[in-house]
Amino acid sequence: MTKVAFIGLGVMGYPMAGHLQSKGHDVTVYNRTVSKAVAWFGHFGGQQVATPSAAAADAEIVILCVGNDSDLHEVTQGEHGVLQSMQPGSLLLDHTTASADMARRLAQACEARGIAFVDAPVSGGQQGAENGQLTVMCGGTPEAVSRAREVISCYAKAITHMGPVGAGQLTKMVNQICVAGVLQGLAEGMAFAMKAGLDTQTVIDAISQGAAGSWQMVNRHKTMIADQYEHGFAIDWMRKDLDICLQEAAANGSDLSITTQINDYYRELQQRGGGRWDTSALLKRLV
Repeated sequence: MTKVAFIGLGVMGYPMAGHLQSKGHDVTVYNRTVSKAVAWFGHFGGQQVATPSAAAADAEIVILCVGNDSDLHEVTQGEHGVLQSMQPGSLLLDHTTASADMARRLAQACEARGIAFVDAPVSGGQQGAENGQLTVMCGGTPEAVSRAREVISCYAKAITHMGPVGAGQLTKMVNQICVAGVLQGLAEGMAFAMKAGLDTQTVIDAISQGAAGSWQMVNRHKTMIADQYEHGFAIDWMRKDLDICLQEAAANGSDLSITTQINDYYRELQQRGGGRWDTSALLKRLV
Protein backbone atom coordinates (compact mmCIF):
# COMPACT_ATOMS: atom_id res chain seq x y z
CA MET A 1 0.00 0.00 0.00
CA THR A 2 1.31 3.41 -1.00
CA LYS A 3 0.07 6.73 0.37
CA VAL A 4 -1.00 8.63 -2.76
CA ALA A 5 -2.37 12.12 -3.31
CA PHE A 6 -4.39 12.55 -6.52
CA ILE A 7 -4.98 16.10 -7.76
CA GLY A 8 -7.64 16.57 -10.45
CA LEU A 9 -10.81 14.49 -10.75
CA GLY A 10 -11.96 15.20 -14.28
CA VAL A 11 -13.25 12.53 -16.65
CA MET A 12 -9.78 10.95 -16.62
CA GLY A 13 -8.59 11.55 -13.07
CA TYR A 14 -11.80 10.42 -11.37
CA PRO A 15 -11.60 6.78 -12.54
CA MET A 16 -7.78 6.71 -12.38
CA ALA A 17 -7.84 7.67 -8.70
CA GLY A 18 -10.63 5.14 -8.20
CA HIS A 19 -8.47 2.32 -9.58
CA LEU A 20 -5.71 3.24 -7.13
CA GLN A 21 -8.05 3.15 -4.15
CA SER A 22 -9.76 -0.04 -5.31
CA LYS A 23 -6.39 -1.80 -5.67
CA GLY A 24 -5.37 -1.13 -2.10
CA HIS A 25 -3.52 2.18 -2.12
CA ASP A 26 -4.30 4.84 0.46
CA VAL A 27 -5.60 7.72 -1.68
CA THR A 28 -6.33 11.32 -0.72
CA VAL A 29 -7.93 13.45 -3.42
CA TYR A 30 -8.28 17.13 -4.20
CA ASN A 31 -10.40 18.72 -6.91
CA ARG A 32 -11.06 22.39 -7.60
CA THR A 33 -14.80 21.66 -7.91
CA VAL A 34 -15.43 20.29 -4.43
CA SER A 35 -18.59 18.40 -5.38
CA LYS A 36 -16.56 16.03 -7.57
CA ALA A 37 -14.21 15.23 -4.69
CA VAL A 38 -17.19 14.62 -2.41
CA ALA A 39 -18.76 12.31 -5.00
CA TRP A 40 -15.47 10.43 -5.43
CA PHE A 41 -15.16 9.98 -1.67
CA GLY A 42 -18.73 8.66 -1.51
CA HIS A 43 -17.99 6.18 -4.28
CA PHE A 44 -14.51 4.94 -3.40
CA GLY A 45 -13.76 5.96 0.19
CA GLY A 46 -10.26 7.24 0.83
CA GLN A 47 -10.01 10.88 1.86
CA GLN A 48 -10.80 14.23 0.29
CA VAL A 49 -9.26 17.53 1.42
CA ALA A 50 -9.55 21.25 0.75
CA THR A 51 -6.19 22.08 -0.89
CA PRO A 52 -3.51 20.38 -2.99
CA SER A 53 -0.93 20.99 -0.25
CA ALA A 54 -3.13 19.25 2.31
CA ALA A 55 -3.49 16.24 0.01
CA ALA A 56 0.28 16.02 -0.53
CA ALA A 57 1.39 16.57 3.05
CA ASP A 58 2.23 12.96 3.90
CA ALA A 59 2.02 11.36 0.46
CA GLU A 60 4.76 9.15 -0.93
CA ILE A 61 3.55 9.79 -4.49
CA VAL A 62 1.57 12.83 -5.66
CA ILE A 63 -0.27 12.43 -8.97
CA LEU A 64 -1.53 15.33 -11.09
CA CYS A 65 -4.17 15.21 -13.83
CA VAL A 66 -5.28 18.77 -14.51
CA GLY A 67 -5.94 20.96 -17.53
CA ASN A 68 -2.93 22.89 -18.80
CA ASP A 69 0.34 24.62 -17.91
CA SER A 70 -1.28 27.34 -15.82
CA ASP A 71 -3.33 24.78 -13.86
CA LEU A 72 -0.13 22.81 -13.24
CA HIS A 73 1.63 25.88 -11.91
CA GLU A 74 -1.28 26.65 -9.60
CA VAL A 75 -1.54 23.16 -8.07
CA THR A 76 2.23 22.73 -7.73
CA GLN A 77 3.79 26.12 -7.01
CA GLY A 78 0.80 28.24 -6.05
CA GLU A 79 0.06 29.36 -2.50
CA HIS A 80 -1.54 25.99 -1.69
CA GLY A 81 0.42 23.92 -4.22
CA VAL A 82 1.72 20.44 -3.56
CA LEU A 83 5.36 21.53 -3.51
CA GLN A 84 4.60 23.54 -0.37
CA SER A 85 4.18 20.29 1.59
CA MET A 86 5.80 17.40 -0.31
CA GLN A 87 8.66 15.77 1.55
CA PRO A 88 12.15 15.02 0.21
CA GLY A 89 12.24 11.53 -1.23
CA SER A 90 8.66 11.66 -2.51
CA LEU A 91 7.65 11.47 -6.18
CA LEU A 92 5.59 13.91 -8.28
CA LEU A 93 3.89 12.13 -11.20
CA ASP A 94 2.17 14.34 -13.78
CA HIS A 95 -0.45 12.89 -16.15
CA THR A 96 -1.52 16.29 -17.51
CA THR A 97 -1.04 16.89 -21.22
CA ALA A 98 1.13 20.00 -21.05
CA SER A 99 4.19 21.53 -22.66
CA ALA A 100 7.61 19.87 -22.47
CA ASP A 101 8.98 23.16 -21.16
CA MET A 102 6.55 23.06 -18.24
CA ALA A 103 7.66 19.50 -17.46
CA ARG A 104 11.30 20.57 -17.38
CA ARG A 105 10.56 23.56 -15.15
CA LEU A 106 8.58 21.38 -12.74
CA ALA A 107 11.42 18.87 -12.65
CA GLN A 108 13.86 21.63 -11.69
CA ALA A 109 11.55 22.83 -8.91
CA CYS A 110 11.25 19.27 -7.63
CA GLU A 111 15.00 18.62 -7.78
CA ALA A 112 15.63 21.68 -5.63
CA ARG A 113 13.44 20.07 -2.95
CA GLY A 114 14.82 16.53 -3.23
CA ILE A 115 11.66 15.29 -4.99
CA ALA A 116 11.65 12.96 -8.01
CA PHE A 117 9.56 13.92 -11.06
CA VAL A 118 8.02 12.05 -14.00
CA ASP A 119 5.99 13.59 -16.83
CA ALA A 120 3.56 10.89 -17.94
CA PRO A 121 0.77 12.01 -20.27
CA VAL A 122 -1.77 9.35 -21.19
CA SER A 123 -3.69 8.16 -24.23
CA GLY A 124 -6.87 6.11 -24.33
CA GLY A 125 -9.53 8.64 -23.39
CA GLN A 126 -12.26 8.38 -20.81
CA GLN A 127 -13.05 4.80 -21.82
CA GLY A 128 -9.44 3.78 -21.32
CA ALA A 129 -9.32 5.47 -17.92
CA GLU A 130 -12.52 3.80 -16.76
CA ASN A 131 -11.38 0.37 -17.96
CA GLY A 132 -7.83 0.73 -16.62
CA GLN A 133 -6.46 0.39 -20.16
CA LEU A 134 -4.52 3.61 -20.69
CA THR A 135 -1.26 3.98 -22.60
CA VAL A 136 1.28 6.06 -20.66
CA MET A 137 4.38 7.81 -22.05
CA CYS A 138 6.95 8.65 -19.36
CA GLY A 139 9.80 11.11 -19.16
CA GLY A 140 12.26 11.04 -16.26
CA THR A 141 15.17 9.12 -14.79
CA PRO A 142 15.00 5.31 -14.99
CA GLU A 143 14.75 5.19 -11.19
CA ALA A 144 11.82 7.62 -11.03
CA VAL A 145 9.94 5.92 -13.87
CA SER A 146 10.45 2.50 -12.28
CA ARG A 147 8.97 3.83 -9.05
CA ALA A 148 6.04 5.41 -10.90
CA ARG A 149 5.14 2.10 -12.56
CA GLU A 150 3.87 0.80 -9.22
CA VAL A 151 0.88 3.12 -9.32
CA ILE A 152 0.52 3.66 -13.07
CA SER A 153 0.01 -0.07 -13.57
CA CYS A 154 -3.27 0.23 -11.66
CA TYR A 155 -4.90 2.01 -14.61
CA ALA A 156 -2.67 1.38 -17.64
CA LYS A 157 -2.13 -1.45 -20.10
CA ALA A 158 1.12 -0.03 -21.51
CA ILE A 159 3.84 2.05 -19.82
CA THR A 160 6.84 3.19 -21.87
CA HIS A 161 9.88 5.10 -20.68
CA MET A 162 10.54 7.56 -23.52
CA GLY A 163 13.66 9.30 -22.18
CA PRO A 164 14.50 12.23 -19.92
CA VAL A 165 11.98 14.69 -18.47
CA GLY A 166 9.90 16.22 -21.27
CA ALA A 167 10.09 13.14 -23.50
CA GLY A 168 6.71 11.95 -22.29
CA GLN A 169 5.07 15.22 -23.28
CA LEU A 170 6.83 15.25 -26.66
CA THR A 171 5.59 11.73 -27.34
CA LYS A 172 2.03 12.73 -26.45
CA MET A 173 2.34 15.54 -29.03
CA VAL A 174 3.22 12.93 -31.66
CA ASN A 175 0.17 10.95 -30.54
CA GLN A 176 -2.17 13.92 -30.95
CA ILE A 177 -0.72 14.88 -34.34
CA CYS A 178 -1.36 11.33 -35.58
CA VAL A 179 -4.86 11.10 -34.08
CA ALA A 180 -5.92 14.39 -35.67
CA GLY A 181 -4.71 13.26 -39.08
CA VAL A 182 -6.43 9.88 -38.84
CA LEU A 183 -9.72 11.49 -37.79
CA GLN A 184 -9.65 13.97 -40.65
CA GLY A 185 -8.95 11.18 -43.14
CA LEU A 186 -11.75 9.07 -41.64
CA ALA A 187 -14.19 12.00 -41.79
CA GLU A 188 -13.34 12.74 -45.42
CA GLY A 189 -13.64 9.07 -46.41
CA MET A 190 -17.00 8.66 -44.70
CA ALA A 191 -18.31 11.89 -46.22
CA PHE A 192 -17.21 10.68 -49.66
CA ALA A 193 -19.01 7.36 -49.11
CA MET A 194 -22.22 9.13 -48.10
CA LYS A 195 -22.17 11.48 -51.08
CA ALA A 196 -21.37 8.60 -53.44
CA GLY A 197 -24.56 6.86 -52.33
CA LEU A 198 -22.83 3.96 -50.61
CA ASP A 199 -24.03 2.35 -47.40
CA THR A 200 -21.48 3.79 -44.98
CA GLN A 201 -21.71 0.96 -42.45
CA THR A 202 -21.07 -1.60 -45.17
CA VAL A 203 -18.10 0.44 -46.39
CA ILE A 204 -16.60 0.48 -42.90
CA ASP A 205 -17.22 -3.25 -42.52
CA ALA A 206 -15.37 -3.83 -45.79
CA ILE A 207 -12.32 -1.64 -45.17
CA SER A 208 -11.80 -1.75 -41.40
CA GLN A 209 -9.99 -5.09 -41.55
CA GLY A 210 -7.53 -3.87 -44.16
CA ALA A 211 -4.86 -1.19 -44.45
CA ALA A 212 -7.35 1.62 -43.79
CA GLY A 213 -8.33 0.25 -40.39
CA SER A 214 -7.64 2.23 -37.21
CA TRP A 215 -8.77 2.52 -33.60
CA GLN A 216 -10.76 5.60 -34.56
CA MET A 217 -12.52 3.76 -37.39
CA VAL A 218 -13.46 0.81 -35.21
CA ASN A 219 -14.52 2.79 -32.15
CA ARG A 220 -16.03 5.96 -33.64
CA HIS A 221 -17.69 5.10 -36.95
CA LYS A 222 -21.06 4.10 -35.46
CA THR A 223 -21.50 7.37 -33.55
CA MET A 224 -20.26 9.34 -36.57
CA ILE A 225 -22.87 7.69 -38.81
CA ALA A 226 -25.52 8.43 -36.16
CA ASP A 227 -24.36 12.07 -35.85
CA GLN A 228 -23.80 11.56 -32.11
CA TYR A 229 -20.91 13.47 -30.55
CA GLU A 230 -21.86 14.10 -26.91
CA HIS A 231 -19.15 11.76 -25.64
CA GLY A 232 -15.45 11.03 -25.81
CA PHE A 233 -12.45 13.35 -26.07
CA ALA A 234 -13.69 16.93 -26.37
CA ILE A 235 -12.68 19.27 -29.16
CA ASP A 236 -11.78 21.90 -26.54
CA TRP A 237 -9.15 19.51 -25.15
CA MET A 238 -7.81 18.61 -28.57
CA ARG A 239 -7.48 22.29 -29.48
CA LYS A 240 -5.42 22.83 -26.35
CA ASP A 241 -3.24 19.84 -27.19
CA LEU A 242 -2.74 20.82 -30.84
CA ASP A 243 -1.80 24.36 -29.84
CA ILE A 244 0.97 22.84 -27.70
CA CYS A 245 2.09 20.72 -30.67
CA LEU A 246 2.22 23.75 -32.95
CA GLN A 247 4.18 25.79 -30.41
CA GLU A 248 6.74 23.01 -30.09
CA ALA A 249 6.91 22.62 -33.89
CA ALA A 250 7.65 26.32 -34.26
CA ALA A 251 10.54 25.89 -31.84
CA ASN A 252 12.04 22.75 -33.40
CA GLY A 253 11.38 23.55 -37.06
CA SER A 254 8.83 20.81 -37.81
CA ASP A 255 6.36 21.22 -40.68
CA LEU A 256 2.88 20.60 -39.26
CA SER A 257 0.89 22.07 -42.14
CA ILE A 258 -1.83 19.40 -42.05
CA THR A 259 -2.10 19.60 -38.26
CA THR A 260 -2.44 23.38 -38.53
CA GLN A 261 -5.33 22.99 -40.96
CA ILE A 262 -7.11 20.42 -38.79
CA ASN A 263 -6.66 22.66 -35.77
CA ASP A 264 -8.47 25.38 -37.75
CA TYR A 265 -11.27 22.91 -38.56
CA TYR A 266 -11.66 22.22 -34.86
CA ARG A 267 -11.77 25.97 -34.24
CA GLU A 268 -14.68 26.19 -36.69
CA LEU A 269 -16.55 23.50 -34.77
CA GLN A 270 -15.93 25.35 -31.50
CA GLN A 271 -17.47 28.45 -33.06
CA ARG A 272 -20.52 26.34 -33.94
CA GLY A 273 -20.93 25.46 -30.26
CA GLY A 274 -19.20 22.09 -30.51
CA GLY A 275 -16.39 22.58 -28.05
CA ARG A 276 -17.55 19.62 -25.98
CA TRP A 277 -18.23 17.36 -28.97
CA ASP A 278 -16.00 14.35 -29.51
CA THR A 279 -13.05 14.96 -31.82
CA SER A 280 -14.63 12.69 -34.46
CA ALA A 281 -17.11 15.53 -35.10
CA LEU A 282 -14.85 16.62 -37.98
CA LEU A 283 -17.44 14.79 -40.11
CA LYS A 284 -20.04 17.47 -39.27
CA ARG A 285 -18.08 19.98 -41.36
CA LEU A 286 -18.44 17.79 -44.46
CA VAL A 287 -22.00 16.43 -44.52
